[in-house]
Amino acid sequence: MNIQLSKMRKYIAGFGLLVAVSLVGVAITTTSFAQTDGDATTANSLKVSPLRTDISADPGETKVVKITIGNPTSSAVSVRPVQNDFVADGEDGTPALILEESEYASSHSLKQFLQPLDSFTLEGGESKTIEATIVVPENAEAGGYFGAVRFMPTSPDEGGQVNLSASVASLILLTVNGDAPEKLTLTDFTVQQQGRSATFFTTGDNMSISIRFKNEGNLQAGPFGNISVTKGNEVLYQTEFNNSDPRGMVLPDSARRWSESIENISGFGKYTVSAVFTYGSNNQTIEVTKSFWVIPLPIIMSAIAILILIIGAIVGLVLYRRRRKNNMSLSGSKRR
Repeated sequence: MNIQLSKMRKYIAGFGLLVAVSLVGVAITTTSFAQTDGDATTANSLKVSPLRTDISADPGETKVVKITIGNPTSSAVSVRPVQNDFVADGEDGTPALILEESEYASSHSLKQFLQPLDSFTLEGGESKTIEATIVVPENAEAGGYFGAVRFMPTSPDEGGQVNLSASVASLILLTVNGDAPEKLTLTDFTVQQQGRSATFFTTGDNMSISIRFKNEGNLQAGPFGNISVTKGNEVLYQTEFNNSDPRGMVLPDSARRWSESIENISGFGKYTVSAVFTYGSNNQTIEVTKSFWVIPLPIIMSAIAILILIIGAIVGLVLYRRRRKNNMSLSGSKRR
């Protein structure tokens, strides 16, 4: 009896521990979701427009970029504007802001031309247009300069502490007019299926073209153009490349990669992808073609089967002739 009571106490204690652990797990999960939701709400507390401005100026000229910042919440918020340079982060066109206020980009720094902006307050639901002033020096080198005006909400109740996670930015790409070298090189143009590059495929599903440009000039460039797919003399598919407004840009001293889907590819045959890209102030063009094959799996299996039959027939014929020759040799020996 005592032994049974002891076992029962152990089972009850184990069940209680399991319930306690489960409750702790639920509490942790609930807390994590609550924190995530809180961060998402905070990050959407400011809205900025436009997201990007492309502008040009002569050396010695002053330009003004108008940026609208809005507070979609019902509470007032203090906003601190900050200027930052940025560089390309990887090859997908994502900018990497240089957040340290005392640092500048090693080249193509727009921050050095931007005038400081004063902090301001936005009431709930209020929007305000800020004028970012760019003063281009007389001796500025022709080429591209890029940076961002970032708006950070501050917390007056916490001594003006900046909320970095909730900041929003408007990018500015400046072209200083003059004789700036423009050189865009197409370094990759390959046919892919679900990220795998090849020259033949078993189906025409999920096909795309991987396109990579490297900017070896001194000015940001937005290549655009047309891509077509043909089979023989028949045009199967056409699409425009980088036709968004504003266009995706390749910054100087960096590279950028695009993936463009291609469609209407089916059945056995040889296909050719052709593209004509244009860039630069003088409309330089780059032309490229790439061919690939679609060989469905049943055709491959049939070809393998036929090949095996042919090889088998050849081997059989060789063995037959060898056996016949041996038999003839034996017959001759017996006669002698």
